[in-house]
Amino acid sequence: MHRTYENVNRLADLGYPFPAVYEGYAYRSQLQGPEYMRLMRKLVKRAGVRILDHSPALELIVDEHGVGGARGTQTQKDRDWTIRAGAVVIAAGGCAFLSKALGCNVLTGDSYLLAAESGADLSGMEFSNHYSLSPAFSSVTKGRFFNYATFYYEDGTVIEGAGSQKGRSLIAKTLLNQPVYARLDQVEEYMKEWMPKAQPNFFLPFRRKGIDPFRDLFPVTLRLEGTVRGTGGIHLTDESCGTKVPGLYAAGDAATRELLCGGFTGGGSYNAAWAISSGYWAGEGAALYAKRLGPNKTKRNLTGASGAALKGYSASTDVANSREIVKAVQDEILPYDKNLFRTEETLTESLRRLDHIWSEIKRGIGGVQNNLDRVRAREAEAMAATGRWMYTTALERKETRGMHKRLDYPELDETTPLHRLITSGTDQIEVSREYLKTGKKEAAAV
Repeated sequence: MHRTYENVNRLADLGYPFPAVYEGYAYRSQLQGPEYMRLMRKLVKRAGVRILDHSPALELIVDEHGVGGARGTQTQKDRDWTIRAGAVVIAAGGCAFLSKALGCNVLTGDSYLLAAESGADLSGMEFSNHYSLSPAFSSVTKGRFFNYATFYYEDGTVIEGAGSQKGRSLIAKTLLNQPVYARLDQVEEYMKEWMPKAQPNFFLPFRRKGIDPFRDLFPVTLRLEGTVRGTGGIHLTDESCGTKVPGLYAAGDAATRELLCGGFTGGGSYNAAWAISSGYWAGEGAALYAKRLGPNKTKRNLTGASGAALKGYSASTDVANSREIVKAVQDEILPYDKNLFRTEETLTESLRRLDHIWSEIKRGIGGVQNNLDRVRAREAEAMAATGRWMYTTALERKETRGMHKRLDYPELDETTPLHRLITSGTDQIEVSREYLKTGKKEAAAV
C-alpha cells in the first residue's frame, strides 16, 4: 500500500527508532506500540494540539446537518467536557468484549455505538469472531511463534491437524471438553536467541512462571479479539474514510476493513497498514470538510446523539448494573460453541437473550454514582449493541466465509452475487445487501 509505505518512511524521518540491521539499513517492517505512540504524542503536542488524557467520549453532538463535535468526561478530574468541531474522526478501536486479551481490554465497541446513534451504518459485522491463541496464564495473543508449536492432549499425545493458522478450530473444539497444551518444539536452535528479542512480551509470562516454552508443555487458550482482529466496523462511503453522516469519519479498527481484506485478517500486517493509512485519509478528509464549512461551523444548534440513553444511568439498584450487563453479554459472545461455531439455532437463541439485555438497558443502568461509573455503563451498553449487530448480521449470511463459520451452512454460497452486509439501527436493527459490482442495495432482513 503506497500510503503506508510513505507514512512509515515519514515516521523514520521524524525520529522513530527503527533498528539498523545491516550496514546502516533500517528494517522498517514492524512498529513497537509504546515507541510509536510516544513519537506521535510528541508530534501532536508540538503542533499545538491539546490532549485530554483519561477523557473518554460518551456521545457525539449532532444537528440536521450531521456531526459537529463530541462530549464526554475526564474521569480523573470528575468533570465533563464538550468539544464543538467542524468534523470528527472516530478512531476508538473495535470490540473485544473485555476478554482479557492484551491491548484489547479497553475496546468495548464504543466507536460503533457513537457512530450508529448519529445515523452511520456498520459493515462486515458477521466477521467479528476472531479468537487468538494465548498461553492460558497470559493475556498476550501474539500468535506468530505458535507457528512453530505442536499441540497436545492432556495425556501428552499429539492433536493431529491442530495448528496456529490452519487447525485453530480443532483446538477450540478440543478446549470445549479438555485442556490443550503446546510446546514450541519446531524451533531451530539459532532461532531461540532472536525470538525473545523480536517479541519480548510474548516470553515474559513464561519467565515469570519458570517455563521454558521450547522444552516444557504449557496450557493454551483462545481469547476472543472480536472486531479488533476481525474486519467488521463502521461502514465507509468514500476514499476519505467518510461515513454516510456528514462530518463523521472513521479510521483503524473502528472502521470496516472489508474493503481491504474481505472476511479475514489478523493483528498486524493488513490491520497495521490499514491503521497507518486510514488515519491519514480520515484526518485529511475531516480537515477538508471542516474547511468547507467555514464560519458556519460555529453557528450550529447541536444536541447529544444518544438521546435519552445517558439520562437512564442512575444509582438505583432496581435495574441491572454495568457489571451484570457485561457478564450477561459475555455469556453469549465469548463461548466457542456460540460464536466460533455458529448455527441458526444458537445465533437465534443468543440474539434473543441479547435483545432482552438491550431492553433492560433501555429501562436504565443502575449503580452509577460517579463519572467513571458512567463510562463503565456506556461500555456495557456498547458491548450489548455490538453483540446484537454481530449476531443479527451473522444470521443473514447463510454460508461459511472467512472467519464466519456456519455449521449449518458449511460451504461458500456460490449462487448469490458477491455482496457485503450493511447493518444499521440501535433499537431496531436492519440489515441490507450491497452488491459489490453494482453498488446496488436491497433489504435483506429486519
